[in-house]
Amino acid sequence: MNKQQDIDEKYMRRCLQIAANGLQNANPNPSVGAVIVAADGRIIGEGYTSAYGGAHGEVNAFASVKPENEHLLKESTIYVSLEPCSHHGKTPPCCDLIIRKGVKRVVCGCVDPFSQVQGRGIKRIREAGIEVVVGVLEKECIASNKRFITFNTHQRPYIILKWAQTADGFIGRITSDRKQKESLAISTPFTKMLVHKLRAENDAILIGRGTFETDKPQLNVREWTGTNPERLLLSSSMAKESNQPEGWKVFANIHDALAHLYKEKKQSLIVEGGAETLKQFIAKDLWDEIRVETNPNLTVEQGVAAPEIPINAVLTSEETFDGNSIKLYQRKE
Repeated sequence: MNKQQDIDEKYMRRCLQIAANGLQNANPNPSVGAVIVAADGRIIGEGYTSAYGGAHGEVNAFASVKPENEHLLKESTIYVSLEPCSHHGKTPPCCDLIIRKGVKRVVCGCVDPFSQVQGRGIKRIREAGIEVVVGVLEKECIASNKRFITFNTHQRPYIILKWAQTADGFIGRITSDRKQKESLAISTPFTKMLVHKLRAENDAILIGRGTFETDKPQLNVREWTGTNPERLLLSSSMAKESNQPEGWKVFANIHDALAHLYKEKKQSLIVEGGAETLKQFIAKDLWDEIRVETNPNLTVEQGVAAPEIPINAVLTSEETFDGNSIKLYQRKE
């Protein structure tokens, strides 16, 4: 890696760091981090995407530049974690603002897959005579907006499969007569709070009829701050009934549920169970991330077996909270 590459990665990491501040509120827009660096290496402007309908990261970065530093822009570089937009939406095109401000150089983390951008912003900036570098920390930049990018690339929401299991691999208990499933408290108070945080970060949540009847879950964010995800129920029989449970969207199959979410521009879905519902998503290869919490101190004599991790899953992180481990898997590239 040469010196310039090292410098570019340094400031792109800062873009990613500040972009994380906008993830929850920018939706359905991507959260973009922007950093403006003067020729002497000083950061003179920073910004990230405001709440939906508000200013984009580039706009906020330029707005943060002090008047006495405006003259430095003509020799500056602006770093952005995602290609600047080139279309009129809720706000004007960011590529036009960059051109108007007259910076010397633009460094993009990755190309925007949205159909109205897809390289057009980069093309317009280059046509204005500004140097553009693309692909700095590309993998990390794509991951930072994985929901937005999956939605626009695959025309479906980003799908997170999630379950909690005992040390011996069960997600629920079965009564001694093997006739009835019982809910099982596996999470700790802290890891339960993390689940509510995850819900606040995603648009929808889905369970099967068995989980609905056994656990009677609320599936809200009562232990975190944010918006409750839309609640979906997978049940072929209940989908035909007129007395569907209040506050739930009921679908007969996975295809219909995903079609609804795409139509409503819901970019992410958590699948919380039960076992058969999770296995259906795995069998159809409809998943992007898997989150498994394991309680090493809890075992059951007989229960509902947890799904098997698919062969195309790669363990990307493992953390321990209150003794419980949480493993995250991503799809193998």
